Amino acid sequence: MLRPLQNRFRPEDYPDLLVGLGRPDDAAVYRLSDQHAIVQTVDFFTPVVDDPYAYGAIAAANAMSDIYAMGGEVLFALNIAALPEDLPAEVVSEILRGGADKVAEAGAVIAGGHTIKDKEPKYGLCVTGIINPSEVMAKGGARPGDLLVLTKPLGVGVVTTAIKRDLADPAHVDAAIASMLRLNRNAARAARASGARGGTDITGFGLLGHALEMADAAGACFRFSWGALPFLPGALEHGQDWVFPGGAATNEATYRHAVQFDAALESWQRMMLFDPETSGGLLIAIAASKADALVRELRAGGDAAFIVGEVVAGSGIIVTR
Repeated sequence: MLRPLQNRFRPEDYPDLLVGLGRPDDAAVYRLSDQHAIVQTVDFFTPVVDDPYAYGAIAAANAMSDIYAMGGEVLFALNIAALPEDLPAEVVSEILRGGADKVAEAGAVIAGGHTIKDKEPKYGLCVTGIINPSEVMAKGGARPGDLLVLTKPLGVGVVTTAIKRDLADPAHVDAAIASMLRLNRNAARAARASGARGGTDITGFGLLGHALEMADAAGACFRFSWGALPFLPGALEHGQDWVFPGGAATNEATYRHAVQFDAALESWQRMMLFDPETSGGLLIAIAASKADALVRELRAGGDAAFIVGEVVAGSGIIVTR
């Protein structure tokens, strides 16, 4: 679909567009000066939870996460909403209130937006942020010898699918919502201050899909240890029962060719790593000498943080037992 456009905008014609026309990344970055660049992204999706306020807040956190994945700070956002005509006004109000509260929590402001009529609710944000061009945390920054730090547990996809099938324990639902609501702002600030080499946020392509984008961009191999990976309460149980969203199979079909799994890992364990996340954590590549300090700093500030793997020479992804 995009092939007819591939030569319409050439990177060499837009030297101040630092990120956007070359390798894929989480947000576009446009240089304004030697000290300032604009970071721009857009994201929206259908409801992942039943509560309209939580849905709006999660969608906003998810959209702003792309700014944080680049190492930036959010300045302002615009609402994007597609809403059924018969959706009660109080439900719409709660969706927008949830988004507004989450943007305010980020120290930013919603400055307007756009809505259309649609049969299924959709909500998200167009987000503008700022960063020093020298501090951009692009996907391709990882180097062999780096360690990989993950800042949220995995398993949102299977838990939210369990919600839709009326299989989820209320405590597990609460834990998943709390994880999705947590901003990646502090994690981005700590990673930037620690001199992190590269990063991304784990969302719809799952851990392995997004990690593979980083590995390919860096010309390196990412090696994960299953035993080091964190999961939300209830996620592994639902995975064993094969309660996966359709996106997990799509991700597996797309990225499986580049992943080498330990033979001891069962099929459901492998699929867990293709599980699409919503408002997931950051995956940060950082020098091994700085990884423990980053984890301690994040945990001290109330964020989750786990060393889950390493960057080695080669290509693709390796998952050990």
